[in-house]
Amino acid sequence: MESTMKEMRDGASVLDFDSKSTVEGGVEDVYGEDRATEDQLVTPWTISVASGYCLLRDPRHNKGLAFTEKERDAHYLRGLLPPAVISQQLQEKKLMNSIRQYEVPLQKYVAMMELEERNERLFYKLLIDNVEELLPVVYTPTVGEACQKYGSIFRRPQGLYISLKEKGKILEVLKNWPERSIQVIVVTDGERILGLGDLGCQGMGIPVGKLALYTALGGIRPSACLPITVDVGTNNEQLLKDEFYIGLRQRRATGQEYAELLDEFMSAVKQNYGEKVLIQFEDFANHNAFELLAKYGTTHLVFNDDIQGTASVVLAGVVAALKLIGGTLAEHRFLFLGAGEAGTGIAELIALEISKQTKAPVEETRKKICLVDSKGLIVSSRKDSLQHFKKPWAHEHEPVNNLLDAVKVIKPTILIGSSGVGRTFTKEVIEAMASFNEKPLILALSNPTSQSECTAEEAYTWSKGRAIFASGSPFDPFEYNGKVFVPGQVYNHNHFAFAKIPIIIFLLYFLIITSY
Repeated sequence: MESTMKEMRDGASVLDFDSKSTVEGGVEDVYGEDRATEDQLVTPWTISVASGYCLLRDPRHNKGLAFTEKERDAHYLRGLLPPAVISQQLQEKKLMNSIRQYEVPLQKYVAMMELEERNERLFYKLLIDNVEELLPVVYTPTVGEACQKYGSIFRRPQGLYISLKEKGKILEVLKNWPERSIQVIVVTDGERILGLGDLGCQGMGIPVGKLALYTALGGIRPSACLPITVDVGTNNEQLLKDEFYIGLRQRRATGQEYAELLDEFMSAVKQNYGEKVLIQFEDFANHNAFELLAKYGTTHLVFNDDIQGTASVVLAGVVAALKLIGGTLAEHRFLFLGAGEAGTGIAELIALEISKQTKAPVEETRKKICLVDSKGLIVSSRKDSLQHFKKPWAHEHEPVNNLLDAVKVIKPTILIGSSGVGRTFTKEVIEAMASFNEKPLILALSNPTSQSECTAEEAYTWSKGRAIFASGSPFDPFEYNGKVFVPGQVYNHNHFAFAKIPIIIFLLYFLIITSY
């Protein structure tokens, strides 16, 4: 996919980094965000205000009881706060104790979002210091349930909503956002949220959660991040009938109407924020994702997390796992369950890396990788009916109707799930993988946890403790035959024995691709 896209672009790239295009910005740190987890002696002000009451309701500057005596005098806060002055560290301890009291993950999610809405500095302090514990709360798997119930838990907007009602005036809508120095936009149309399908306008939880991680793990200033949902309707009948649904109550716009809205949006973003703003497409359906990436790749700095971000992380995870299972990439056989954005994106990057290592044409290295979709193994006899992004994977092979038979015939050493369908790596599939591999590598990538192709417990138990397992959503450690197994996590905001910083990952990914 990437090599094909590069040919379409005639080798063109909108990447033209200069010394200012760093992770920290190239824009002035107006709000002191680079020191957000440090005690601030004086609240940074760029405008004069006469009301301390307003300051306490500004999440970017509010510090609650952490305001010092000097600050309370300087910013008209006397009497608006209890007399005690407590440190940020004590605030953190208190809030973590409170969050740990909740037994329902969604309650923890709501508590974290409410904290972000009143004290942004403290929100990121908690997230940075307790990243392992809170990642599953602010993002997958909990964010999936949050999106499903977004209309019910919605309190105040955390990003921009651009709908068909704004067609013809999207630039004006962008100017309603208070920040001007935007560096990263995460945008979704909500059609394919995680493995949960069409959630329409309620998919906003994904851009919000993703950008929170980019700040906590990648060092991007909150004020430089902008979550956006493009609402073109939804085909989810349950949402259309839900009295609490917050989006447009109509079927999804398609074709020319959809293309014109997205084109206006992309043009307005460049006009308002400049050419170097990164636009990340998130959770678009297959039929739009590939087209948008190819269409705007030469005119905008664009990135598709599902096609490219997941691919870069999974490739890194597979390379790390080679230390355990042995061999080189070229010596392994790959079988995918799922041939959508994630599956084909991962497969293409693996093929590109094998091509780079062996100097073989990518057309040849693709033959080491087979994909299974809902109709069975993708083979050449199906080529006429395949979507364009699946055609490079239509190899000469007899038709195979299901995953288990494909495993038995192809005998892969690495099995990767990106189907969005839970429990498809059955006992028979795992046992088959273990029958001809001493250490089968099993990657169940689909999110959230309910959609994972198998659990860590299943992978370890059915392989008799021999599987090397990682998943898209986190699983707890599992003990088998007296040995404790700690599952890895292969996803574009997490880690699998190599990295935790998403912004670094996808910038490196771009540099890798543009070097081919």
